[in-house]
Amino acid sequence: MIQHRTILKSADNSGAKRLMVIHIYGGSKRKFGHIGDVLNCVVKEANPNGQVKQKEMVKCVLVRARKEQRRNDGSYIRFSDNAAVVIDNMKDKNPRATRIFGPIAREVKEKGFNKIASMAMEVL
Repeated sequence: MIQHRTILKSADNSGAKRLMVIHIYGGSKRKFGHIGDVLNCVVKEANPNGQVKQKEMVKCVLVRARKEQRRNDGSYIRFSDNAAVVIDNMKDKNPRATRIFGPIAREVKEKGFNKIASMAMEVL
């Protein structure tokens, strides 16, 4: 469960290190984002020679969240950190990076981010 002004780690090699959530897509009154949701973020910390620069606004998809999320089979999934992957736009759903670090949730693939799921080391 992610909300406005939450700090996220970047789970890719796009150059961003820390991201701050400024908007959660899916309705004007939407307060919380869950795994697989698209977020609008500001890059708070970045590598100087990366693709994305500091203070840049980017669209991201949430791939890991500390708050547990219930699945349809009754099990719960949770991670040790909050992490997101920077994407091009919401239509194509392609990542801007070439590598994805750490595990990601299966919900990301179910929401149509197949390229991110195929690049990830592990899909839980």
